[in-house]
Amino acid sequence: MIMNSIPRLPSKRAVFASLCLALGAPLSAFATDQVGVGPQYDTTHVYVAPDKADAFAKSFLATFGGTSTKQVTTTVTPTPSSTTSQLLQTPAGYVSLFGFTTPIPYPFGLERTGYLVTDMDEAVSAAKAAGADVLVAPFPDPIGRDAVIQWPGGVNMQLYWHTVTASYPPLQTVPENRIYVSPDRAGAFVEDFIAFSHGRVVSDDPKAPGVEIGRPNDTFHRIRLESIFGKMTVLVTDGHLPYPYGHEITGYETTDMKDTLAKATASGAAVLTGPYASDSREAAMVVFPGGYIAEIHAATK
Repeated sequence: MIMNSIPRLPSKRAVFASLCLALGAPLSAFATDQVGVGPQYDTTHVYVAPDKADAFAKSFLATFGGTSTKQVTTTVTPTPSSTTSQLLQTPAGYVSLFGFTTPIPYPFGLERTGYLVTDMDEAVSAAKAAGADVLVAPFPDPIGRDAVIQWPGGVNMQLYWHTVTASYPPLQTVPENRIYVSPDRAGAFVEDFIAFSHGRVVSDDPKAPGVEIGRPNDTFHRIRLESIFGKMTVLVTDGHLPYPYGHEITGYETTDMKDTLAKATASGAAVLTGPYASDSREAAMVVFPGGYIAEIHAATK
């Protein structure tokens, strides 16, 4: 059985609030501005071997629809490196696709997503105030600035800012960032990310069906969040996860599971698990050419 409770310890925000009240200072002194832009500007970072980039892009776009920007070769790290780079824009979510032709500098390749922010310096300050570590300080890239941060539980994310303001249409379905954390760090992660994103808890199920993590005879703690950065599912586990659970970093919503899986397999992807039914949705795990694993789900009627 998986542990189903998050330790309820006094948070740093609760301690700060107590100090503010004791000193007569306004609680707004701890508040940060909203630095997010919208879920259509958030990308999943996918790293594949350069000779697999075309196959992955073709399969992913065949599965979800959409288009790709022109593939370019560039440097996206603050130290010397070279990668192919392109943006896959689908109605179900965006992917930043990298095919490094040089060794990948640490810690790149470990970040799961890129979040567009309104101001890089303000966003980094807000993340630090909320409890994040800055793994890679802001640096310039060919079209703006980037930084890599880490949340409690070892969750790495990239923040980015564009020199020229981007304008993307809203997504048809908003993907979910899938976060696996331990019971010891789940409370801190949720609290800190909500403080940074100005988000909210949509649901908190301490006994979610274990079939969702490949353990149908168990339960686990599942928390769903929403913010300007989109949707997030926090899966609190003991780490005893059968393959491929834990490898997926994004869940993509579709309106027709059967049709989407058919398109995926016809274009070179393979279904690893499912579909299975749970929490008013059916879901499956799919691996695309190049090894990228994704969760795909659809609401059940």
